[in-house]
Amino acid sequence: MNLAQKYRPLKLDEIIGQNHLIGKEATLRILIERDALLHSFLYGPPGTGKTTLARVIAKKLKRPFYELNATTIKIDELRKIFKTYQNALEKPLIFIDEVHRLSKNQQEVLLPFMENNSALIIGASTENPYYSLTSAMRSRSHLFELKSIDDNSLNRYLEKIMEKESIEIDSESKAFLISSSGGDARAMLNLLESAIALGRDVTIERLKSIRPYAMQQGSSEADSHYDLTSAMIKSIRGSDVDAGVYYLARLINGGEPPEFIARRLAILASEDVGNANPNALNLSASTLTIVKQIGYPEARIPLAQLVVYLASSPKSNSSYVAINDALKSIQDGDIHPIPSHIKTHAKDYLYPHSFGGWVKQNYLSKPMRFYKSSNIGFEKNLDEWLRRIKNVH
Repeated sequence: MNLAQKYRPLKLDEIIGQNHLIGKEATLRILIERDALLHSFLYGPPGTGKTTLARVIAKKLKRPFYELNATTIKIDELRKIFKTYQNALEKPLIFIDEVHRLSKNQQEVLLPFMENNSALIIGASTENPYYSLTSAMRSRSHLFELKSIDDNSLNRYLEKIMEKESIEIDSESKAFLISSSGGDARAMLNLLESAIALGRDVTIERLKSIRPYAMQQGSSEADSHYDLTSAMIKSIRGSDVDAGVYYLARLINGGEPPEFIARRLAILASEDVGNANPNALNLSASTLTIVKQIGYPEARIPLAQLVVYLASSPKSNSSYVAINDALKSIQDGDIHPIPSHIKTHAKDYLYPHSFGGWVKQNYLSKPMRFYKSSNIGFEKNLDEWLRRIKNVH
């Protein structure tokens, strides 16, 4: 019994959690129903229905369907498909998974067939493929993002399957099935299937013996998820090391993925520590890279190291305030011309290196000030450097 395959949606109305794309008035749905869909690339987290959507589109448009993977695809294979339908009235839908792994050579082979619409090309990726696709590919296609399936949609999907399969699950186990799957419908059904294989009575203990940590969002209660994250951030901002470590432990124990925690800490490193200790951002970037590679349980160690470091660092939000004030000024219409002497190829630009590193000249057509140093930690050094550079005492 493969629940994910057995209950894979076959129609647009059966696809769960992507109303922004395939709801009644959604653009993608209208394009599909009018058979006006151009080559498209779908991206989003695993288990959100990218392959399913491609199959449903092929069925809806009554097109022959070819499912390929960019990691194993052969150029001759593509050419053979195109040749088969060279003079046919019907054109195939070619679905390419892991599309961000397409080589430039493979993309160049696809281009002429995309240009003359020899087939409808739909690609899928867990990563935004924008930067891995050539500009020529992008200009001939649309990009659509699928989002993690929300808990309510997963709950309705799970209840329908439980009813059809005559499965009974207590509320705690059901909540864990949903919350620990992080918006991935396939992962939820795979966990349920494995638990059933161990015995018909599905318990929270059995589920946790298979999946001790959540795949994405850890806490089953949204308030707890956000409140614990907020408590950790505010404790670190307040330089309380023990409180920061405590709330980190709560998040880890609740199954929060290490990448989520590391991302939040990286934001804090820039927003709240800033140039008072610039190395905080370096350590945060390193931690984010490391935890992606090692996962739990070891990921708890670099996360704890980072929390202690950030809580112990001097704090400054000067850069954060400066960019916010600058953006607000621009959004309020405070737009001024660029001084002519710093435009491209300006003749009267004074090159600072020709003057020992600094020369007085205007870089704004009107005096403006956004950055105000906190004079804390390393920012004091930066202030001193600026004074020395400009020979100001």
